[in-house]
Amino acid sequence: MTTEQHRLVQLLAGDDETSAAALDALRSGGTYVVWDGILPAKRHVRTFAIRLRYMRWKGIETQGLDRAVQLLGRHDRPVRVGQITAADRTWIFTLFLTEGGSALVACAGVRQAGEQAPL
Repeated sequence: MTTEQHRLVQLLAGDDETSAAALDALRSGGTYVVWDGILPAKRHVRTFAIRLRYMRWKGIETQGLDRAVQLLGRHDRPVRVGQITAADRTWIFTLFLTEGGSALVACAGVRQAGEQAPL
């Protein structure tokens, strides 16, 4: 396990269902990436609120997306974004980390089906 992967395991070891599901996906052979760029959390709120409405409209199963939008709306610092894709590609989890990567701000998952676009 790489240092970055070990750190993600620690960050996802919280008590919410979505983080637990993302952790399970990572431990079960899922792939992950954490991008270098940072943006203010509030810039993600509008985008992910629109995605949440779209997912609901299309009947696509999400996990923690509404909570992530709320948490990002209250977070007034920049965030770094990461992603975990389950080994069977049934779920993609988006992680919002503090700019230094020392804490998890929010986590959201979207069930994948066919050629559906990832979160």
